[in-house]
Amino acid sequence: MTRRPQIAFLADGRRLHLQDGPIDLIIEATGEQADVRAAHDAAARRFTGLLDELCAELTELRKAAHPQYCLVSGVVARRMHAAVAPFADNQFITPMAAVAGSVAEEILGAMLAAAPLARAYVNNGGDIAFHLAAGEHFTVGLMDRPDRHGVMRTMAIDASHPARGVATSGRHGRSFSLGIADAVTVLARTAALADAAATVIGNAVDLPGHPAIKRCPADSLQPDSDLGPRLVTREVGELSVAEVAEALDAGARCARELLRAGLIEGAVLHLSGEMIVVGTREVAQSGPNALHELAAA
Repeated sequence: MTRRPQIAFLADGRRLHLQDGPIDLIIEATGEQADVRAAHDAAARRFTGLLDELCAELTELRKAAHPQYCLVSGVVARRMHAAVAPFADNQFITPMAAVAGSVAEEILGAMLAAAPLARAYVNNGGDIAFHLAAGEHFTVGLMDRPDRHGVMRTMAIDASHPARGVATSGRHGRSFSLGIADAVTVLARTAALADAAATVIGNAVDLPGHPAIKRCPADSLQPDSDLGPRLVTREVGELSVAEVAEALDAGARCARELLRAGLIEGAVLHLSGEMIVVGTREVAQSGPNALHELAAA
C-alpha cells in the first residue's frame, strides 16, 4: 500500500511543501495561474509513491556504482546511477550520492511536462533543480556552512547559462563526508550531476592523517550507511592558514578536473572562513575575500 505524503502550501501561499520520510521538497513556480496550478498538481502526483520506488531498490543503490553497468531499473534510480558513473572509475561512490538531486529533477520534469512555466525550482534540502525560460534568472544564496543561517554571498544564473542544477555537500550537511569542507556548492547541467560532483569535491577537500581531524566508521553512526566502514569526518580542530589553503587547493584541483571534463559548470569551496571559486563568474563580490579561478584556468 502506497503511503500518502504530506502536501501543503507554506504560509506565503506560493511555495508548495512535499514531504515523505527523508524527502523534503520546497517547490515554487512562476507562470499563468492555471499553468502553475497544473504544475503543482503534477508534482504532487509524481511525488506520491516515489519514496517507495527508491526503497524497492535501496540495497542496490547503496552498493558501489559500476562505471558502465547499471543494475537498477527505476527512472530515478537510473538517473542516480548515471550521475555518479563518471566518477566511479577511480573512487568509491554509490548512486546515493545523487539521490537528492535526482529526486528534485524528477519532480521538476513532471511539472514542466504538465504546463509551460516561466520559472520553477524544486529544492530538496539545498540540492536544487531549476527551470528558466528566456529572459528569466535564478539567484542562489551561498552559506559557508549549511548548518548555520545567513547568506554570505549570492550567485545569479540567467537563462543563457547552461547550469540547471545546484547542490551543496560538506561535513555539516545531511550526509556524511570523507573530507573536511564546511561546504562545497556546485553548478552543473543537471541537479543529479551537481549532487554527485559536490560529494566528490567535498571529499577531496582534505588533510589525510592530520591529528586535529577526528573520524569514525560511517556504519558506527548509521548501521545502514552506504559508506560502510569508511572513515567519515566528525570533528575538525584548529588548522593553520597554510593547512586550510592546502586542503582547499586539493578540492580546487578536483573541481578544475571536473570543469575541464565538462562535468560541472563551477564550484564554490568553503573551509574555516576561506573560500575558493572555480569556473564561475556569477558569485557576487560581497562578503569575505575569495580566490577566483575562472573557466580559463
